[in-house]
Amino acid sequence: MKLRITPLNFASAFFLVAAVYSWIYGVQISGTHFKTMTTAVGWIFILFAVVVSFMDLMFRNFFPETKKIWIVELSFITLAAILFLLVK
Repeated sequence: MKLRITPLNFASAFFLVAAVYSWIYGVQISGTHFKTMTTAVGWIFILFAVVVSFMDLMFRNFFPETKKIWIVELSFITLAAILFLLVK
């Protein structure tokens, strides 16, 4: 099996780091520290990491070439960011 680094690998690693960071340092929104929300936010980041890893596996099955995977996954991340900013 050939190891291929893709953008969604970086995204899932980011979500895992964010989960661990929120469990260690807690969650702070607008200067208010939420101790009860720390665990929930950590689990949400873990869920995001699992979903992104699953999406990465799906894209790997559909696109065998690494160059095409990078283009499709970067387009997916860009579309998700644009939708997030429009909803926000």
